[in-house]
Amino acid sequence: MSARYLTTTLPYVNSDPHIGFALELVQADALVRAWRAQGDDVFFNTGTDEHGQKIFEAAKKAGKGVQEYVDYYASEFQKLKEALDLDNPTFIRTTDDKHVIAAQEMWRRCAANGDIYQKEYEGLYCVGHEAFVTEKDLVDGKCPDHGVAPQVLKEKNYFFRFSNYEQYLLEYLEKPGVVVPEWRRQEAINFVKGGLEDFSISREKERLTWGIPVPDDDTQVMYVWFDALTSYISTLDWPGDAEGNFEKYWEGGKTLQVAGKDQLRFQSLIWQAMLKSAGIKATDAVFYHGFITSDDRKMSKSIGNVISPYDLVKKYGTDATRYMLLRHVHPTEDSDVTWQRLDEWYTANLTNGLGNLVARVMKLAESNLLGPITPTNQGVPLEASDHTGDFMFNRAMDSVWLHIQALDERITREEPFKLVKESPEEGKNMIGDMVDTLDFIGRALRPFMPATSEIIKKAVRENKKPENLFPRLPA
Repeated sequence: MSARYLTTTLPYVNSDPHIGFALELVQADALVRAWRAQGDDVFFNTGTDEHGQKIFEAAKKAGKGVQEYVDYYASEFQKLKEALDLDNPTFIRTTDDKHVIAAQEMWRRCAANGDIYQKEYEGLYCVGHEAFVTEKDLVDGKCPDHGVAPQVLKEKNYFFRFSNYEQYLLEYLEKPGVVVPEWRRQEAINFVKGGLEDFSISREKERLTWGIPVPDDDTQVMYVWFDALTSYISTLDWPGDAEGNFEKYWEGGKTLQVAGKDQLRFQSLIWQAMLKSAGIKATDAVFYHGFITSDDRKMSKSIGNVISPYDLVKKYGTDATRYMLLRHVHPTEDSDVTWQRLDEWYTANLTNGLGNLVARVMKLAESNLLGPITPTNQGVPLEASDHTGDFMFNRAMDSVWLHIQALDERITREEPFKLVKESPEEGKNMIGDMVDTLDFIGRALRPFMPATSEIIKKAVRENKKPENLFPRLPA
């Protein structure tokens, strides 16, 4: 049994959860369930990032106190555990007391290593990114992501000596598999080879009060990224580690971070440099997923094409939502998702596909077999396991659907409903064999569609047709 650690990113709590983060959670959960099924001891982490200028201004705009504001949105993200049927994740908030202690200890260790210094800096500051930008980052004088001109800001901040870690990061990135997919690893290498610049890790408290205080300087608060990244180990109770979770899962286990493709610089470069500076083991691997667009456009409230994971679950159900995110959204490339496509995927592959198959097979079994069969195969499709381990969730699901399609075609071809009348014993044997295959399919679905998997296995154990798994959508 291996000890494993998996964390998602911590979404910024300045808006409701969106489908892109739901994708990240479901991908992570499929991995966790697959690992636990093979006997691994897994620490699964998610949470919320709750400090910074954007949060402060969003709370003010909403007419709420900042703590009240972040408490509300943190609860909205916590509800995703039940909505998406996540397998027991730990939930860390960057406003938690233990996280504040950890972030300040990370600062002290980096400072003790000589990697934090103070200087006055003047530059263009993008509130949306919570970072300084350069002219080359702008389009027509505005941030291309937020459509707003940056502020000219001059203040004295603390900086992290990122430039000290060029050689270390190149050595870290030399190992295949440390960044997945491979082309993202090459992107990271090219970024480092282009030269690393020290970056600001604090803000003046006079301008921004909402943040973790810098140790020994009550005029400054931590830059939100320096604070938030430390959550990956504060969730393990670092630095105290009273229960030994940090030693077991981070120092002694296999660590994996799951993140969106825009996180490459933060997760695989900045965070790894911080860890090295603090004398802590690097992350073993980071998996980067693609984005979800709608009608080939980035999702935006102003455009009106945002898809909420709660709306998905309300319309299709939890397992159907998991199915569509894992099979029809590419793991690493951008994917376009619309309500029309979602309806088509649901109807063709769940209502008319898996749901219809389960009903047909178990109706035959309930009507013709004297009792439950004893399943003959306790494994899962090897190709599904392999593809999941390679983060190719869509291919893993495809491999299961090949078994679903083959069983459907066998029923049509061999007509067990006729054979059982003409030759009862032969027909019963055929139906029993089909139930055995259905049980195999049910177990194969366990990491991806856990509730559906359990319903299928229960139906086989009780030799009883279950209620309709995937009802037809209203016309």
